[in-house]
Amino acid sequence: MDSITLQNYRCFGSEEQTARLAPLTLLVGPNSTGKTSFLALIRALWDVAFREVVPNFREEPFDLGSFEDIVHYSGGRKTGVKSFTAGFKFPSPILRDGGIEFAATFASHQTAPFPVTRKIAYKDVGLELSSARVDNNRAKNALARYRIAEGPWQSWDRDPRTIIVSDELVSFRFLAGPPSSLSSSVVDKYLDEVTSLLSVVDFNNRAVNRPVANAPIRFQPRRTYDPVRQLQDSAGEYVPSYLAGLYRGNADEWQRLKDSLEAFGKASELFDEISVRSFGTSDGDPFQLQVRKFRKRRKGPWRNLIDMGHGVSQTLPTLTELLREDAATVFLLQQPEVHLHPQAQAALGTLFCQVAAGGRQLVVETHSDYIIDRVRMDVRDQTTGLKPEDVSILYFEPRDLDVKIHSIRLDEMGNVLGAPPTYGKFFMDEVSRSIGIRK
Repeated sequence: MDSITLQNYRCFGSEEQTARLAPLTLLVGPNSTGKTSFLALIRALWDVAFREVVPNFREEPFDLGSFEDIVHYSGGRKTGVKSFTAGFKFPSPILRDGGIEFAATFASHQTAPFPVTRKIAYKDVGLELSSARVDNNRAKNALARYRIAEGPWQSWDRDPRTIIVSDELVSFRFLAGPPSSLSSSVVDKYLDEVTSLLSVVDFNNRAVNRPVANAPIRFQPRRTYDPVRQLQDSAGEYVPSYLAGLYRGNADEWQRLKDSLEAFGKASELFDEISVRSFGTSDGDPFQLQVRKFRKRRKGPWRNLIDMGHGVSQTLPTLTELLREDAATVFLLQQPEVHLHPQAQAALGTLFCQVAAGGRQLVVETHSDYIIDRVRMDVRDQTTGLKPEDVSILYFEPRDLDVKIHSIRLDEMGNVLGAPPTYGKFFMDEVSRSIGIRK
């Protein structure tokens, strides 16, 4: 995704806002300014556009409540707002000279947000759908029927540039030109372009690449694990069984992932080596996760994961998700620095740069200046290949009861560009106070 646009959503008011996304996007700002809501919206929009399903705004790790909890209210009072809108722009692998825009309007249906309309546009080709079901095949079928239909299938909207084609379940609009100058060849050409747009978007093929959302609190370690079904979850409960499965059944991938995990462990000084201790020879036997640290030329004892600090167990799910061979293309991470020492937080910043430079997209909610500063330095020093334009810092600034999103960029020296005066003000005030410049 290249950008997110939203309006009347949670703490974001009636003014439409667009936030720039990049291969690595960092969400920063005070607590309760909508950063988690922003992450939830990305997944919800993905589900509507690419999976063609009604999104669940209460799915872990995001529980945003009912429609009334999600639609924006100003001043703590209902203001008559009956819907909220959101969308995103994304590049097409076929249409090289521009991005495709997708937007949805959500209204209340049985107390939950329902996408009552969806819009898809590429340059001057646009399509608007409203449906009782989120199903793009219905739009394709309606387009096909339009070509041979007469009478009720075609009507003109008040806007003379717009044709409405509808049946009981689907209606869509497209820019066609004024009725007086519209020819059948123009309509046919436009319908071909709209049909091509639906095909280029290729919604169903993207469903398997659904963003992985990471909870702020990960799994609690156990002394001994029993293998469980390896279904991804936001807390990483599946990770121990996933690692044991590789250890027992895929030696090459286990060694590759083990090497990657240990490289981060050494950079962060969390651990130097990780291993699976199996109690038996079958896949169903219990096992333990163990790590150990080196001291100078000596190797320390193996220790059970539960006997280590929370930093190791809390960061292991995030590391596994990012480093596994079949990793997702989009990651939504909440406070990955939880329980980590500043050195480990900085190491995470470098890992994020490496993953983003490798072709995946990360959107990271963080309160860590160590992560932000490491990203800035890695961009400046070109240690990972990530360029300044590959990083976006979204600063969520509270303004009374609303929030303004500022899209901040980096220059080649890692300096922030376009930051408002309140960005980093607290930290500067603390530094000034600590050296006696300001009380």
